[in-house]
Amino acid sequence: MHHFLFSLVLMGAPPGSEQASNPILNFVPLILIFVVFYFFLIRPQQKKQKEREKILESLKRGDRVVTIGGMHGTVSGIDTEKKTVLVQVADNLKIKFDRSAIATTEKQESGEKLASKE
Repeated sequence: MHHFLFSLVLMGAPPGSEQASNPILNFVPLILIFVVFYFFLIRPQQKKQKEREKILESLKRGDRVVTIGGMHGTVSGIDTEKKTVLVQVADNLKIKFDRSAIATTEKQESGEKLASKE
């Protein structure tokens, strides 16, 4: 029963049938697959990319960032011409990264800091 329904929906009339299949119906599954891919894969990826570009454009001095390599630091300088960011990772250590190497910015919550468990 399932095989018959599958062949009826996707491939037109079952074998041995005298009906001529509509050529437009043959493209419906392909169009549905494209629509599903667009809404579940392509569109969310475009939204993530726009959000990432917005975050990178809004970087400023003093922001706490995490690089794609996992290094945490504070932005101490930005060169807009070369598209680089100077990140301070320790007291006397500053490293220059490409702006695209910044993965996320850490959100600073206002109020008291949580006590560490040491």
